[in-house]
Amino acid sequence: MTDRYQSLVPRPVAAHSEAGTYELTRDTPLVAAPGSAAAAEVVRLLLAPLRLPLPPASSGMGLVVRIDPGVTGPEAYRLRVTGDGVELSASTVDGIRHATQTLRQLLPDAAWRSTAPPGTRWIVPCGEVTDAPALSWRGGMLDVSRHFFAKDTLLRYVDLFAMHRLNRLHLHLTDDQGWRIESRRHPRLHEVGGHRPATQAWYDRKAGRTDGTPHGGYYTLDDLAEIAAYAAERGITLVPEIDLPGHASALLAAYPELGVRQHNVSVGWGISDAVVRPVPATIRFLTEVLEELTDALPGPYVHLGGDECLLQDWVTDKETSEYMGSLGYTDPVDLFGHFLRELAGHLSSRGRRAVMWDEGYVGGGVLPDSVVTAWRGDGVARRAAAAGYGVVRCPVYPTYFDYDQSDGPDEPLSIGGPVTLPDVAAFEPVPDGWSDEERANVIGAQFQAWAEYIPDARHLDYMVFPRAAVFADVAWSGRPVDDYEARLAGHLRRLDAAGCAYRPLSGPLPWQAGGTGDRRRADGTPIARVREHLEKLSAQADVPSSLVSM
Repeated sequence: MTDRYQSLVPRPVAAHSEAGTYELTRDTPLVAAPGSAAAAEVVRLLLAPLRLPLPPASSGMGLVVRIDPGVTGPEAYRLRVTGDGVELSASTVDGIRHATQTLRQLLPDAAWRSTAPPGTRWIVPCGEVTDAPALSWRGGMLDVSRHFFAKDTLLRYVDLFAMHRLNRLHLHLTDDQGWRIESRRHPRLHEVGGHRPATQAWYDRKAGRTDGTPHGGYYTLDDLAEIAAYAAERGITLVPEIDLPGHASALLAAYPELGVRQHNVSVGWGISDAVVRPVPATIRFLTEVLEELTDALPGPYVHLGGDECLLQDWVTDKETSEYMGSLGYTDPVDLFGHFLRELAGHLSSRGRRAVMWDEGYVGGGVLPDSVVTAWRGDGVARRAAAAGYGVVRCPVYPTYFDYDQSDGPDEPLSIGGPVTLPDVAAFEPVPDGWSDEERANVIGAQFQAWAEYIPDARHLDYMVFPRAAVFADVAWSGRPVDDYEARLAGHLRRLDAAGCAYRPLSGPLPWQAGGTGDRRRADGTPIARVREHLEKLSAQADVPSSLVSM
């Protein structure tokens, strides 16, 4: 029999099996120790697929839940299984959530199905787990702008994140190719910006060929509130992103007066020159949009983007130039920083922390409590950490899961690559060579799934998993992992039960391969070239006035 304690993902700090088993049955009580009633209800929620009544009790043996201040660490937990019962202990409800997910992994794989096949017995091997995460931000970003994923897909990904103890779901909700947030005050944002007439076909952007099929969709504010609440019940914080001031084609198609020139919702990929005019009228408009979003979502973070901004139009536009001069600025990068600080300050007045891509930090757009998602390499991440900002490590290599998983000819279309499982396993989120202060300011790590070449939920599964499972190991431990292969082999059966269409370790299944049509593999950008380019950018202390990125 496989030692299930050695196939846990992410890998616990300490775990060992012992002789014997315990069976959860219809008669097993859910025992809430004094002061632990709320934590017990979380356990009931997370174990609902077992279809056990778990009658409540205040004492005795069974499935015991205990809030214990002696378990140090806000997400730390202990799990103990004996022949007499199961005990879950933590100092916080988040810790109890993690303990419950670990218990579920120790049960038969059917625990990850919506409901188990008839005759399934919930037998758990005896043993003990003592565990705590090294990083507080363990996240993943889903790009729902380039391709829209329905609400049920996002709810399913909340469950997949919770399975892997990932606790931040970053949604990239706006970009050139679509605006995905309902606005009741400015409805043209979703009515016009929420769809496009077609989508770029294959990889060649210059060919101008599209699929001729309309694409679109948006989430109502109630949808987003539902997703956020569902995530919060599972210990996950939703981080919504409105990407500004660039990547604004969809926004400007809806409200052209906010920009310099006319733009349409983009049907193709790449960095556009669609940048909002950073003047007071635009800031007032956007603060109203942010107010709607923060009224709907209670979470502590809003991501403001700040990446890949072409600023040439700000130099030639009369109104923008005059406003820049009135502020005493001569460089549009200073105006870029001013614009982001204005929005971040508005968020702060509403009790939210602004999050930005690292261009926001380099361009002076951050406030003291801002979080920097550092995607362009170690250099810029280290400078932000040294400056005292909370840094989330998300470098293209190896956390961008829109890149190939191998360089095999049967891989489906992607932007380039590859980023392999060993690459992810070797990621060092908190580099040993950094100072203690710099290391302390690395609050977490995050993977990215940009969706230019991810057209549907099934292919999202293929690109994200099993890389996200190995990433979860790295993010939980805060360091590279070297023992993931054996554990992953067992963990894939859990993903099977959960209905995740992951990429097998041996390569794509016949129906996952690229084939010979528009989903065929392209000679995309080699990851070595991407790394070289981003390392140069990352080493720059300043940014050119015409371009705030690549």
